Amino acid sequence: MNDTGAAFKWKHAKKMTTPNPTMAADSTGADLYYRTQLDQGNFQIQRCTDCDRSIFYPRMICPHCGSDKLSWFSPSGRGTVYSTTTVRRKPEHGGDYNVALIDLEEGARMMSRVEGIAPDAVRIGQPVQAVLVDDQSGKLVVFNPAEPKND
Repeated sequence: MNDTGAAFKWKHAKKMTTPNPTMAADSTGADLYYRTQLDQGNFQIQRCTDCDRSIFYPRMICPHCGSDKLSWFSPSGRGTVYSTTTVRRKPEHGGDYNVALIDLEEGARMMSRVEGIAPDAVRIGQPVQAVLVDDQSGKLVVFNPAEPKND
């Protein structure tokens, strides 16, 4: 295979691993396993057994090295706010809420929200702890403020 063929194959393999929000109702593969575990009260993420990097969002191929050797494990749930914003809504529509990127202690980054404090009070670098909450569509991983980890 020439270089063009290899690039074409890799380009499409990466494209297949991109999360698709419309798949939620009819999830398959890694996404189905993740959602099933959440519904049973288990927060799990993947780790590549070839490059030993943690992965989130669930995938069939490691986005770091291209391996298909992924395993599931339960993360500590501890993390740090990497980025944050406040979504503004009228009180009659539920009020303001926070959207944050969280760096998990294991190295994966995920989008979620921080609850338990005012949306404007969430700060970059803030330690947080994952909790599962019930939502209309099933369980979700959200975060609460946490005490800084003592090493």
